[in-house]
Amino acid sequence: MLQRTKKVIITAVAALFLVGTQVQAITPSPQMIEQFKNLPASEQQRLARQYGIDPAMLGGASVSQQNLDNPQVVQPRVNDQFSQPRATNDVVDHSRDAANELNFSQDEQKKQLARFGYELFQGEPTTFAPVSDVPVPGEYLVGPGDRIKVQLFGKENKEYDLVINREGSIQFPELGPISVAGLSFAELRESLSHRISQQMIGIESNITMGELRSIRIFIAGDAYKPGSYTVSSLSTITQALFVAGGVNEIGSLRNIQVKRNGKLVGSMDLYDLLMRGDASGDIRLRSGDVVFIPPVGGLVSITGEVRRPAIYELKRNETVADIVAMAAGVKPGAYPKSSSIERYNSNGLRSIVNVDLTSTQGKSTKAQAGDFIRVKNASGQFEDAITVVGAVVRPGKYQWFDGQKVSDLLPSLWGDLSISADLNYAIIVREVNRYGKVKVLQFSPSRAIAEKDVTQDLLLAPRDKVMLFNYSDDTQNRYELNKLVKHRVKKVTSLTGDSLVGNDLFKAGFSQLDKMQLSQRSQIGGVVVAKEAPDDKEQLVKGEVNKMLANLFEDKELIKLSGSMNRSELLYPVVAQLAAQGNSDKGTQVVAISGKVRHPGVYPLSQGAKVKDLVIAAGGLVEGAYTARAELTTTVIGSEESSVNHSSVNLDDALAGIDSANVVLSSRDILTVMTTPDWQENKAVEIRGEVKFPGMYNIRRGETLADVIDRAGGFTQYAYLPSSVFVRESVRQQEQLEIKKLADQLRRDIATRGVSKDGNVVNYSDAKMMLTDLENIKAVGRLVVDLSAISIGIEQADIQLEDQDILYVPSVKQTIAVMGEVQHAATHRFKEGLTLDQYLEMSGGARERADEDRTYIIKANGSVLLPNRSMWFSSNTELNPGDTIIVPLDTEYKDNLTLWTQVTGIIYNSAVALATIAKL
Repeated sequence: MLQRTKKVIITAVAALFLVGTQVQAITPSPQMIEQFKNLPASEQQRLARQYGIDPAMLGGASVSQQNLDNPQVVQPRVNDQFSQPRATNDVVDHSRDAANELNFSQDEQKKQLARFGYELFQGEPTTFAPVSDVPVPGEYLVGPGDRIKVQLFGKENKEYDLVINREGSIQFPELGPISVAGLSFAELRESLSHRISQQMIGIESNITMGELRSIRIFIAGDAYKPGSYTVSSLSTITQALFVAGGVNEIGSLRNIQVKRNGKLVGSMDLYDLLMRGDASGDIRLRSGDVVFIPPVGGLVSITGEVRRPAIYELKRNETVADIVAMAAGVKPGAYPKSSSIERYNSNGLRSIVNVDLTSTQGKSTKAQAGDFIRVKNASGQFEDAITVVGAVVRPGKYQWFDGQKVSDLLPSLWGDLSISADLNYAIIVREVNRYGKVKVLQFSPSRAIAEKDVTQDLLLAPRDKVMLFNYSDDTQNRYELNKLVKHRVKKVTSLTGDSLVGNDLFKAGFSQLDKMQLSQRSQIGGVVVAKEAPDDKEQLVKGEVNKMLANLFEDKELIKLSGSMNRSELLYPVVAQLAAQGNSDKGTQVVAISGKVRHPGVYPLSQGAKVKDLVIAAGGLVEGAYTARAELTTTVIGSEESSVNHSSVNLDDALAGIDSANVVLSSRDILTVMTTPDWQENKAVEIRGEVKFPGMYNIRRGETLADVIDRAGGFTQYAYLPSSVFVRESVRQQEQLEIKKLADQLRRDIATRGVSKDGNVVNYSDAKMMLTDLENIKAVGRLVVDLSAISIGIEQADIQLEDQDILYVPSVKQTIAVMGEVQHAATHRFKEGLTLDQYLEMSGGARERADEDRTYIIKANGSVLLPNRSMWFSSNTELNPGDTIIVPLDTEYKDNLTLWTQVTGIIYNSAVALATIAKL
């Protein structure tokens, strides 16, 4: 049965499609519709795709019913939001706009304010066509010209499109004329349905409104495009306004009038619709009605901490409270007690009227046209809040209450403090008065929180700043902190871009005016008297970090990351505040500690602080501290002059709490913790190669190379002492510095007079390449030692060892290397009796550009011998295994300077040394 039904439907749909190509409107039968509905959804979609039919057409909708497309009657306005339309050839005068832009006395907030409600009409009409797709309400009064659609189904299936004639009746074929004049649409539908059911047995009906009649209305006054419009009979005031493009810049939104036969039949306040959703005043229009838009009344502006700052239209007897209500009320961050009104007085001058929007009198203040109401913002300061920064799990602001202690604020060592927190030192920065002066209190977090020690569990006061520190500053991850600094520096840099005046434009401008002060000079008569100013980037980062630290207790982002800051960074704003409030009476309340402590530096002088407290603040003593004596430097200020006194303090007694040593500190005291005599950190040297026990050896001060060799068990039978290599870090650093100096000297020589003998400048690319080679040389730090002499006990050959020294004792070598300007640089097997000239001949002899007179030998132990400078050394002198023969480049044909000879010598010597060290 289902297959048969499908075939019938497919045939019917196909026929419908074929007929539809010739006739545009065909009504499917109700039977076809019902059978189509019985098909599965997938089958319905297949049929629709196959025959190009909209499923909605076979789902019960009438094909003959035309879609009511409402034409686009409003487009965005071409001109400014409230200006009248101009002709294309009009000359626009921008002088007034330019004047307003350059009027810096005008408040920026005033320039940003816009007229409330006018953004609703940001378009202009494109056609006078009536709106035809508006839903028909039940109370709609039908009249001549309206179309009534009646669909009959049941025993008979018919559809009628009935038009109400001028007499107010419709001509129903089966029922005759029916009068519908004065009926609403709901009443017409009920009456007609009842009559059909009574007089046409077995037939049911569906009654809808068809095409509506059009009416002609007039829009006058300050509309955007006033005139006569043909609109739907369902149109209201707001719809008429949209068709006319809204109101112009002087039109009123609060007194839109509807006049009928010369009489006022209603008015509408659009503020009721926009602010409260009240459309009761939006009456339906009739043919011939006039929608009149009078000029705007008084205007009042409101800005500041309100939710909707704008320019509002004022009605008679409205108060400041009404204006605030129009602006949707004040924001939570507002301070309405300190609101103000700018108002023109009788003398034509602007005056300020202060109003308290929290009082009845302030709210009832009458608003006047031209008023500018400003609702001020509340202070960004927290009242009586406790600020916690540093090594805590949750830094930030906390509530203060009477009787609150440190243990109440941070009840758990493990739950509230960071795992890296210093449990012996923390401070409280407390305001002394409301003028910003502070004092510092010191306490021990472990004793305050865990032990509830009353001397350490201090009572907190309103606006206290509690600061905890990390025990070690080297273990903190500072990625997010550096990311924050980079982000803020980037924002500041974007202000000026590549400008040369710096990042602070205001400061740069003021420096041009401030000619009365003498600027600090970096040098006088060629003598440097002050440091040169840092570059712009360095100064920018320094200035931004300084501002961040100065506002540490108010910067929410920085407070959150304060746990990764080190001790001196956290203390910076405190020390800066104490330095700023220092005076001649009390001095600057800071102290300093240096020497063998974990965190030397400047610390705030806490109330009643003693020597022990300062040592604890610095993280305690470190290994090697001399506790029998420390030096305390005190500045004594007299009536005419000041003096500095030095006194000794026994740290053992001071840390034990003995009053005679644990003295009370005063302003600007400096405690120096000395190092234990003959103390040294762990120092080690390394012995490699042909010794009996190679490895790392810890050394004491003054220990020599012979001592360590003896501790290493001496040399093996395979050791070749003349080829030993001794490397020292301090020598390497000195050599690297000398190479840098030579590169700078060579660069200056190239820039001034060139390197050729006749004065011509050397090729730039060649000079740059040589400079690059020279700058890329890595110093080795090889120190020539006579290990053979040391091994037989000659004290003059022995040397004292330093930390990180390395000795390499190679096995017996059987090679001689020839390098430099020879035909084929190579390494040859050592043969007893061969001379220097013979080894050169084995490498093909010297090149044309070689300087044979300056040929030299680098001995296996690193020393250099020059044949032409030694009376006893000749080309027949015996060579030893491991020696290297160097034939340098002849530079005399280019320049008589010895500089190039030094350069080539350094490059060759470095190559030899690197080749030797590479074997370590």
